Amino acid sequence: MKRSPAIRKTSAVPTCSTERVRASQEPSFIGPLYPQRAGRHLTRMPFSLALLLIMLTSTAVRAQAQAVPEVTALEPELEALYRNLHEHPELAFHEERTAETLAKLVRELGFEVTTGVGGTGLVAILHNGSGPTVMLRTELDALPIEEKTGLPFASKVSTRNAAGMVVPVAHACGHDLHMAGWFGAAKIMVQRRGAWHGTLMLVGQPAEEPTAGASAMLADGLFTRFPKPDYALSMHDEPSLPSGQIGFHAGLFRASLDSVDVAIFGRGGHGARPQNTVDPVVIAARAVLGIQTIVSRETDPLSPKVVTIGSIHGGTGGNTIPDEVRLQMSVRTYDSKVREQILASIKRQVEAEARAADAPTMPSFKVVGGTDPVYNDPVLVSRLVSALRRELGTDAVREMPAKMTSEDFSQYGRAGVSAVLLHIGAVNPVILASGTKPPDLHSPFWAPELKPTLGALVSAEVIMLMELLGTRPPGAP
Repeated sequence: MKRSPAIRKTSAVPTCSTERVRASQEPSFIGPLYPQRAGRHLTRMPFSLALLLIMLTSTAVRAQAQAVPEVTALEPELEALYRNLHEHPELAFHEERTAETLAKLVRELGFEVTTGVGGTGLVAILHNGSGPTVMLRTELDALPIEEKTGLPFASKVSTRNAAGMVVPVAHACGHDLHMAGWFGAAKIMVQRRGAWHGTLMLVGQPAEEPTAGASAMLADGLFTRFPKPDYALSMHDEPSLPSGQIGFHAGLFRASLDSVDVAIFGRGGHGARPQNTVDPVVIAARAVLGIQTIVSRETDPLSPKVVTIGSIHGGTGGNTIPDEVRLQMSVRTYDSKVREQILASIKRQVEAEARAADAPTMPSFKVVGGTDPVYNDPVLVSRLVSALRRELGTDAVREMPAKMTSEDFSQYGRAGVSAVLLHIGAVNPVILASGTKPPDLHSPFWAPELKPTLGALVSAEVIMLMELLGTRPPGAP
């Protein structure tokens, strides 16, 4: 792949600030995470280390500007789009405004756009002669979380969820960043249309958070109504990597996910006469403790898995024994047999406690959603990492460990496509080096360091797309 000539180089060294900058200003080097502690980050570490981190970041920014110089001119537009999307988040399968915004933008670039795929998803196709079909996916949905970042464009949205409850909504997982980068890559690929051949397939996927959107789009004909891609790519922001650094992991990368809803039934009554009741709170308490032994005592300790009980609801007062308690839990594994074993063991444990308490009705179980582990095609990973390191430098790309978090991007690989999910660092390197633990994804305080994360995200996506589409196939006219 030939590099485009650099439009300009930048050697400006970002500066640290103890105040939060406004959206219309250049973001500070420290960014939105703990801006009030910016000064402390530099005093906690040797000056030489802080200076080295700043220099490395500046070098990475220059490499991006040289490899994909078009990003510089697009930055104001992409940052404005990011703020717009951040300020107007929507829950899974309700991303109407979000999908409409993106559909309008890529339609204006010349893509053939279809909306309403898999509910609120969109597919945009750009045919450009003979060659492979490459899919670039972004997620559309946000989380039912109240944002507490203090950003001037922070979400103030509230809406009703599927249960009819009014909940706050925020982009606390970076999907707004992903969408802005997705559009930036699309725009640059249109500008470079004379340098690549094939079909670029942009997918805006709904409902990634409940791990339901990918399956919904596939069931709605994503790979039958539209060209089935040869390759599928996606990127996700990462709180453990410095802003702009790309993380990769070949093979199994993200865990499977099953959400389990359990209802435990008892016999309610007066809190002063427990002998006349069957207390489902006690059954639930014993079940929670028993379930914790499944991982520690029933499965191979060398096989990664996590069982988390994140919700317990039952009763209305301290003097009343309820007749029902509900549990919600998540199960994550990498092995399908371990996955089946854990789900069966949860059912066995809860039913055993119900029988021991002489419950009038056996508990009910419902597995909600679910997705398979993400498997990154090792051959494709190697090819893409080589291209990224060639264009951005070796230090800009780092191997990272597998994660127990889940992603329904896995379903595209399961459908027979060579797929790769990469991560993009989104935390100021000074914060990471200081030992301060930044907010994690799904935290109300999470917000990515916008620069150089967004520019690096666009650059990486363009480099990968050009790697896969930039060579004319043998025999092509």
